[in-house]
Amino acid sequence: MTFLRWFIKLMKSEPFNIEEEKRNHQWIIDESDYIHREEVETLTKTCNKLRRYGLKHRKFSQVRNWFMVELGLNAGLRVAEMASLKCGNLLIDKGSSSIFVIGKGSKKRAVWINSDFKKICQTYLKYKRDFGYGIGSEDALLNNLRGSKISKRALQKFFKQIIKKAGLPERYHIHNLRHTYTTFLLKASNNNYKFAKNQLGHASIKTTQVYAGVIEIDGRKAIENIYK
Repeated sequence: MTFLRWFIKLMKSEPFNIEEEKRNHQWIIDESDYIHREEVETLTKTCNKLRRYGLKHRKFSQVRNWFMVELGLNAGLRVAEMASLKCGNLLIDKGSSSIFVIGKGSKKRAVWINSDFKKICQTYLKYKRDFGYGIGSEDALLNNLRGSKISKRALQKFFKQIIKKAGLPERYHIHNLRHTYTTFLLKASNNNYKFAKNQLGHASIKTTQVYAGVIEIDGRKAIENIYK
């Protein structure tokens, strides 16, 4: 292919972000990057125990950390996006089921959520109010004990503590919630990369496609059983 033909093809393709392209060539997602189904069950059971303890003993931090994990598993947000959310970003009125997110480069997107997580969001706001914290549109969603916006570092630290309590591998960090969400979303949507790209706020679908190797695991299992 001549340079001119290559250049024309490039211009007709999806606009790409040079920095993101560089990152894509430096990493891929494999089975160690997402939390497996059995581990997700263990994680959510642990978080629900923390929630119940927090409600019984008036420990808001335990309730907030329960919701933090649910948020990561059900919306796949970046940790910075989670930390910056306000209560008003939850669009969970009667006819709405989404989260309004301002992501990298101040790009705005709506992340759709399912009915089960919508109920969790509504319950969490009730808990916040019962603990005396504001749930107005400008109030921090994941607040610290003073009611202020929480830091990314704090969320990372709290997640590590939960992983340890759950007895899960220490390699997991809070960003693995995003990898987990993406992996299961792609499986549930029959590998709809375009939809996943929009949910995650990726600048290019090429970023979303780094999950292809993980999704193809099911295909490899099918190959093993093709004549069985």
